[in-house]
Amino acid sequence: MGIDHPTLEDIPALRRLWQEIFGDSDEFLDDFFRTGFSPRRCRCVTENGSLAAALYWFECELAGERLAYLYAVATARSFRGRGLCHALMADTHALLEKQGFRGTVLVPGASSLAALYGSMGYRYTTGIREIFCTADPEPAALRPVDAAEYARLRRSMLPEGAVIQEGPALEFLHTQARLYAGTHLLLAARREGDDLFCLELLGDASLAPRILSALGCGRGRFRTPGEGRDFAMFRPLNDGKTPKYLGFAFD
Repeated sequence: MGIDHPTLEDIPALRRLWQEIFGDSDEFLDDFFRTGFSPRRCRCVTENGSLAAALYWFECELAGERLAYLYAVATARSFRGRGLCHALMADTHALLEKQGFRGTVLVPGASSLAALYGSMGYRYTTGIREIFCTADPEPAALRPVDAAEYARLRRSMLPEGAVIQEGPALEFLHTQARLYAGTHLLLAARREGDDLFCLELLGDASLAPRILSALGCGRGRFRTPGEGRDFAMFRPLNDGKTPKYLGFAFD
């Protein structure tokens, strides 16, 4: 068994593993490997020349400290039950700690995975409030913004203890969602038929029904800071500060 960073020649195998486990489309993977991927932010396990497991991370920040948001942790079905995920995570934690990261954060893809990550030292530290609503006849005033303006406005609207997600993470987000600003609000959202899925709504959450009207959607699901359900798990490295809010996960 070997654990190392991949090379660009490994991308086809990484894509096959991702699709085996998560089932995402070629278009989604094209966007990720174009905007969100870097070999230095990926670790993978190989056995006898075959890719057995992989994970990725985005660099982020909390109160001036470096954090890593781990993403798309996957073990091929034919290699499961052999402790490869634990080995890969332990290797990644050691690498990130050596590089000066103060902690790692992740969002379990299913509630059943919380116990697995708990056995690796993770615990829930952030939650979100989810709003489900239908459109209000009166639309909110919204304007599209680019990633740079979104990042600037977001820093001024994040709650205390929030993780700052910019750079490649924000570039990848922009391939999966449109970014908007309005009076007292900021959002990243994508349309799914007549529905709107808002990955993050900052500011006045009472405007959610009017946002739907402005974007021509009848129903919506909004994630916003607050309590309601557990969202992100955190593992400290080097006594890092504990995050209280993680804005968007790429689910």
